[in-house]
Amino acid sequence: MTLQLENVSKTVGASVHIHPTDLTLQKGTMNVLLGPTLSGKTSLMRLMAGLDQPATGRILWQGEDVTGQRVQDRKVAMVYQQFINYPSMTVYDNIASPLRLMGVDKAEIDRRVRATADLMKLGPMLQRKPLELSGGQQQRCALARALVKDAGLVLLDEPLANLDYKLREELRVEIPRIFEESGAIFVYATTEPEEALLLGGNTATLWEGRVTQFGPTPKVYRQPVDATTARVFSDPPMNFVAVTKSGETLRFGEGQTGAVPPSMRDIADGRYIAGFRPSHLEIQSHDADAIAFDATLSVTELTGAETFLHLAFQNETWVGLVHGIHKLTPGQGIRVYLAPRHVYLFDSDGRLVLPAPYAQAA
Repeated sequence: MTLQLENVSKTVGASVHIHPTDLTLQKGTMNVLLGPTLSGKTSLMRLMAGLDQPATGRILWQGEDVTGQRVQDRKVAMVYQQFINYPSMTVYDNIASPLRLMGVDKAEIDRRVRATADLMKLGPMLQRKPLELSGGQQQRCALARALVKDAGLVLLDEPLANLDYKLREELRVEIPRIFEESGAIFVYATTEPEEALLLGGNTATLWEGRVTQFGPTPKVYRQPVDATTARVFSDPPMNFVAVTKSGETLRFGEGQTGAVPPSMRDIADGRYIAGFRPSHLEIQSHDADAIAFDATLSVTELTGAETFLHLAFQNETWVGLVHGIHKLTPGQGIRVYLAPRHVYLFDSDGRLVLPAPYAQAA
């Protein structure tokens, strides 16, 4: 069972919502669409589902061209961010509703509803109304209604975005289990890199209607093919600074220098873009080869166990994420440190030249 997108694009008037895209999703895989708002995640899902028709290309399901096929005739289920249940119907009837529309016989409906409810831990709640359920239980009811169809393709469009932290964490743990037991192709859209890492499987990063990279989630995170992918798969986004290599010297931005670390000695002299994640900046370092930067603190944000540092370094704006609570004064100068093993190098066009050594070893 495979879903293939071949040169699929979507346009609305003169605006391109999805640039020509090739993508193959395999049976029994979790596939995350990761990107900021308006990057094209929902548009791509609607093309997969058959809700929209592509401007170019075709969509194949198990080798069959289904590009012009109605969504009703496809084995597809979709759950949106604003999950919908019928408030006047019981949980049982909510889950059963698509099967009744399909004309499935009563005994088969009962079997599938109860099996799906057990999978979603809703068995004891089948006679309740949706408004008698918690938020997480209501979302599980919406998911059950999608899964009961035995759809080969299940599309989840930011399904946890409107839930509180505890409920999100609960369902983030359950969704991979549900996916493994169903055997369907799951496609899950999110704006959150952390959520992609928790769900695992494969990740496609999207930026302005383009899939910039697709592959196993840990590999896309650790070895982004370009600076755009690295920016998408980092929260807060990856920091960047221009760097020039000349012999044994690195010059950052407009003049700050440091020694070339062993990991960079084999690359050619020239201009590059260095990238590093906010969590890799430190205000105290025990690494003898750490690079020191003298920046200016713009503002701090305390999260409880961590502190976000918003920094100005020459013409760049950086974010640092450091452990602990730090009382610092906006406007003050601050020295921050970066270990070379956490530095990615990109060329002037943003293509990856050298992954960070820590990512290559992982």
